[in-house]
Amino acid sequence: MHPLKMALRQLRLRPGLSFVVITMLALGVGATTAMFSLYHQILLRPLPVPEPERLVNLAAPGPKLGGGVRDLGIGDRAAQFSYPMFRDLEKAQTGFTGIAAHMDFLANLSFEDRPTSGRGYLVSGSYFRVLDLKPALGRFIGPDDEPRIGESAVVVLGYEFWRQRFGGDPGVLGKTLTVNGQPLAIVGVAPDGFRGTNVGVRADFFVPLTMLPLAMPGTDSAIFEARQAYWVYLFARLAPGVTLESAAARLNAVYSGILNDVEAPQLSGQDLPEGTLDRFRARQIEFSPGAQGQSSLAATAERPLALLLGVAALVLLIVCVNIANLLLARGAARAGEMATRASLGASRGSLIRQLLTEAAVLIAIGGLASLVVAATLVRVITALLPAGIATGLDPELSPKAMLFAAAASLVTVIVFGLAPAWRVSDANPALAMKAHASRSGGGRAAMRFRGVLTTAQIAFSLLLLVLAGLFTRSLMNVARENLGMDVDSIVSFSVTPRLNGYGPERLADYYDRLEEALAAQPGVRAVGSAGVPLLVDFILHQPLSVEGLDAPAGADTSAAVAVVGSDFFAALGIPQRAGRAFTRRDDASSPLVAIVNEDFARKFGTQVGKRVGFGTTTSYPIEIVGIVADAKLWSVKKDVEPVIYLPRYQSVTPAMFYYVRASVAPEALISMVPRVVARIDADVPVTNLQTMTETVQSNVYVDRLLSTLSAGFAALATLLAGVGLYGVLAYGVTQRMRELGLRLALGARPQTVRAMILKQVAVMALIGGAIGLAAALALGRVAEAVLFGLSGRDPFVLGGASAVLAGVVLAGSWLPARRAARIEPTEALRQE
Repeated sequence: MHPLKMALRQLRLRPGLSFVVITMLALGVGATTAMFSLYHQILLRPLPVPEPERLVNLAAPGPKLGGGVRDLGIGDRAAQFSYPMFRDLEKAQTGFTGIAAHMDFLANLSFEDRPTSGRGYLVSGSYFRVLDLKPALGRFIGPDDEPRIGESAVVVLGYEFWRQRFGGDPGVLGKTLTVNGQPLAIVGVAPDGFRGTNVGVRADFFVPLTMLPLAMPGTDSAIFEARQAYWVYLFARLAPGVTLESAAARLNAVYSGILNDVEAPQLSGQDLPEGTLDRFRARQIEFSPGAQGQSSLAATAERPLALLLGVAALVLLIVCVNIANLLLARGAARAGEMATRASLGASRGSLIRQLLTEAAVLIAIGGLASLVVAATLVRVITALLPAGIATGLDPELSPKAMLFAAAASLVTVIVFGLAPAWRVSDANPALAMKAHASRSGGGRAAMRFRGVLTTAQIAFSLLLLVLAGLFTRSLMNVARENLGMDVDSIVSFSVTPRLNGYGPERLADYYDRLEEALAAQPGVRAVGSAGVPLLVDFILHQPLSVEGLDAPAGADTSAAVAVVGSDFFAALGIPQRAGRAFTRRDDASSPLVAIVNEDFARKFGTQVGKRVGFGTTTSYPIEIVGIVADAKLWSVKKDVEPVIYLPRYQSVTPAMFYYVRASVAPEALISMVPRVVARIDADVPVTNLQTMTETVQSNVYVDRLLSTLSAGFAALATLLAGVGLYGVLAYGVTQRMRELGLRLALGARPQTVRAMILKQVAVMALIGGAIGLAAALALGRVAEAVLFGLSGRDPFVLGGASAVLAGVVLAGSWLPARRAARIEPTEALRQE
């Protein structure tokens, strides 16, 4: 019979065993494939452009003595350049086919009177040319689209945005998309699969770099001439046949000349700290591989993803060990069959091929099932990520991820199917004449080998339990962290009417009207407003001068700044410690006032009535009128910082974030907010609408991801270890039936037989536990970088994980040991 037909016949004859192997493989390979898919997307996947390996990212770390604008996807000031420097490098570069600049931003969009929000890229005319892309429709932005500042009213749509918002209509060319209140002519569509060059940031559209006022309405055109205004990110493509070292040396020669001959003289008259100017002159451009694009997400996610990928790989290893044990047990049960076939002339090679074919059929089916598990798990993980990150990732499995699943399945066949096949095929034909051959079990060597595999399972399971315990306890510490404010029953959202062309006076009126309309809704108890978002790791620091403070040279005199409305503290539940709250009378016609938190008061020794000023000044125009309790406004895990709050009625901010506290269910608020905002101005979209509880969870998404997935993987691994232990012991008892029956017939007590089985388990558990604990202590040091409030060698976690595993081991061994103690000697001895 053909080996494949024989394999399918064996699968039908043993459906229970086949189901167990297929299920375990689907879970093990599926979990590992899902983690590899995310790891590959964020850290390894190259941009979908020709020859991505020739792309390089540029950065210039060192003193940057001006201001700037950070984008949302990269945020690394060291990687920012000024617009004039970009143009100088673009003109003078050699060794590269071109240098491109870009920056991403949020925007209010409208097409045919349908408002929405989106994410755009400001790109130079060389952007698509350097990437060597071809448009899916129309044309790209080129050098001719950026002759003058703010006059290139064209836009290129992202492919997914075109399909979702425009239905993939090829007639969209020439139509108008309104971006931040300005109509732009649609001239093209980017190719399918291209989402921009910032990993984790999906570009909905692209506009010329000279349209910066779209991203920041009211931007002074002087920013395009200012050499100390840093806001563009650069990448380049190496010319064919040119080494990076050669091209870097040539470009740095140009860069150094501009720094020393043009920019440094502009700083020579400033009062700079000692050595700053020398370090400024010595700056060099640093080059890094640009095949994966640019992103801050990669640096944030690298360690957690590596840990989770390692955890998933351990689960797969446990699955493979279990499969090897099951195949060994099945092969031992078929030793008589193999010996009979060998006596009839079958070669050892043919026996191995047959057993490998049977294993391959099981593993092929399990591999296909693993793709379903992996796709489901990727969607679950994506749902745990903040919306801003999830929208930039692909929830579907890539061809590379599918190839990974196939490779993992193939390795399982080769490594964990070959050993059982090799051992079982080594059958003595003489055994075929003995009735007990089918119960030989492969001898003591086979039993010892299965014991080693089970010991390894125990070690791996304990390691995973410890990691899961560490991440879970870390998340519990995060959950217990006192934020200093009450986030329950609050819904938050933001509006950016400035992007729709609102001037300062209209902005103030819009914010007031919206706040009043929200406060008038049934069930609303308080409406807080702030010019900055809470708990999104965004913070604005400003240097301060405090009346009466004699700060030593070089001392940090900065504080975080938040512009808030009069009911902000009431809505967030931040207690007042001294003085008064803001009122509507604290407007532009009134003296400047501020409220500070307790940490500010401690750091600067201030109290109500003291005066402060921004920058290094000897005048203090702002009076402190109140002190409030400390609150973690920007990060759950970071320490409280000194904060100075300013009344929004004395400052105008381009965006406003509202925090609505109500006595009704948050779901009712979420459906109410868009209706209220639309009544004020239907062209201003609502963004970031969610409960504050969801905001807190997004702020600690890494901790939640590590805890949830590691706990799930550890539970699966421990269950597999328990099942594997039970299977090995149960099979061992069956194979040793005559021996155990003889012991009982010769006077051994049942308790002695049970203790003998449990002693065997105890030895495996102690050895495996010791190995697992040693590995957990080593890996715990690595995990400490992402733990919060505990050590990677936490004794409570180590003890708890050991206790859980001991319980599982005892549960898995008790029934086989009990069965061994209850063997009837007369029945056992009758077996041949």
